Amino acid sequence: MGQPLVHFEIIGAEPEQLRGYYGSLFGWEFDTNAPVSPAVSEPTRYGFTDRNQGSDEIGIPGGVGGGAGYASRVIIYIGVPDVEAALAKAERLGGTRVMGPENNPGKGIVVGHFKDPQGNLVGVAGPR
Repeated sequence: MGQPLVHFEIIGAEPEQLRGYYGSLFGWEFDTNAPVSPAVSEPTRYGFTDRNQGSDEIGIPGGVGGGAGYASRVIIYIGVPDVEAALAKAERLGGTRVMGPENNPGKGIVVGHFKDPQGNLVGVAGPR
């Protein structure tokens, strides 16, 4: 089996408005107490959705954040054992590194972003 999808993010200039919207739309709840890398979002304006999985464990965790100066986007993260190695491989295969590796202080993980050869933004996440 290949690497799993492990996280998603919805980022925008007004993260509180986005959390209100998605909370009302899908019944999501957010934990805004855990910090996140400033490369991803204003650290105090990010909300994790880790507890939104049902009792059957269906679904993946995510987050909604951003702030002034953060471009609106939706991004998926693929779990990898080594973020730097994954970013380097993405580049060797024709992609472009956009960010990372960056430590996420709130979750004990490292994240990175790259654009695939068609310009799609994709994230990778792994252990420190």
